[in-house]
Amino acid sequence: MTKRTGEILELLDREYGTEYVCYLHYETPWQLLIATMLSAQCTDARVNQVTADLFRKYDSLEKFAAADLKELEQDIRPTGFYHNKAKNIIACARKLVEEYGGEVPNDLDALTSLAGVGRKTANVIRGNIFHEPSVVVDAHVKRISRRLGLTKEEDPVKIEFDLMKKLPKDHWILWNIHIITFGRSICTARNPKCGECFLHRYCKEKGHDR
Repeated sequence: MTKRTGEILELLDREYGTEYVCYLHYETPWQLLIATMLSAQCTDARVNQVTADLFRKYDSLEKFAAADLKELEQDIRPTGFYHNKAKNIIACARKLVEEYGGEVPNDLDALTSLAGVGRKTANVIRGNIFHEPSVVVDAHVKRISRRLGLTKEEDPVKIEFDLMKKLPKDHWILWNIHIITFGRSICTARNPKCGECFLHRYCKEKGHDR
């Protein structure tokens, strides 16, 4: 890790602390898996609104596995892309019930073999449920990691591997947690609040980097 990266992490830790926070509401590993699938192209706040009722109606993996496709589509409609999401959730739940005894696996290959589960979703599960050091690349992480010069890549998988090389393992999950907060409050996609930014001197995009 470079001195510059260490300084960025120190400032983020000081501002946001080092506690692991998950912005999606869940009680079981499979609930976090489904909530993360629903969060694609959707805000966490909207997902939490939907899952409050969803997880009461479908209170087991078996109920998701046996769900009626059209009915589930309507249940998750506010999260967007509900046709694909509903189809994937049912297929994913069936595989977990039939092949994994209703348990969510912690292996990356096993997770990404599930319908609708890519590396981002798998790493959310590995990091939050199994506490395996994992880098989660969402829209905030992609945008801000590039702005801070930690990667020049556009592809999320390449960004993930860049960050794995540049960040210490104890900050892999924290990077996502910190950057989501930072990206929502200060370093927004449009009209970032550069005047309020405590990382402005490290920003490649605004030309402040030392």
